[in-house]
Amino acid sequence: MAQNALEHQLLEATRIMEQQVDAEIEKLDRMDDDDFDKLRERRLEAMRQAQKQKQELLAKGHGKYYEIATEKDFFDECKRSKKVVCHFYRDSTFRCKIVDKHLEILAPKHVETKFIKINAEKCPFLVERLRIVVMPTICVAIEGKTTDYIVGFDDLGGVDDFPTEMLEWRLGRAQAINYQGDLLNPPEIGEKKKGGILGYSKTSKTIKGRDDDGSSDEDDW
Repeated sequence: MAQNALEHQLLEATRIMEQQVDAEIEKLDRMDDDDFDKLRERRLEAMRQAQKQKQELLAKGHGKYYEIATEKDFFDECKRSKKVVCHFYRDSTFRCKIVDKHLEILAPKHVETKFIKINAEKCPFLVERLRIVVMPTICVAIEGKTTDYIVGFDDLGGVDDFPTEMLEWRLGRAQAINYQGDLLNPPEIGEKKKGGILGYSKTSKTIKGRDDDGSSDEDDW
């Protein structure tokens, strides 16, 4: 009985899909030249708007990964851009250079998001306010609020040689970028495929600070 019910459901789903396809084909058949011209014009206008928006974002510093100097700059950047990814780094921490490498790749790929970095030793007020205690820490800010933190490499497979795709996936999980892949499963690391989502946990904090101190065996202060 269960098998028959499943087969019936599959057949019904197939029938509905076929009806939808037939309806789209019929709709196209009824379109005349004027309809096609209007459709083409709408698509061209959408492309023009997308290009205009991209140029506006590039003018605001999107599309590249760069350093900001002061705490005020951090707040200004979060006000100017809807989505901001900020790497809190320290020169003496080797893993911060690994993060730099990956963010330099991701910044031009995801123009919708601003990618910046700041020296944690030069912004003690901000570090204390956000309760950042581990280097490296990547802070995600959306519409002026810090919504997520990537602390160390625990969420990235726990290895130094994680692929850029792993960080891209994690930022997608944080809704910091427009991620096109499978958000439920991370990309492969070498020959291993990690199960689940690598112990990923999302925290939502306002820009006024964090409620947790975070723990990792990365470079603590």
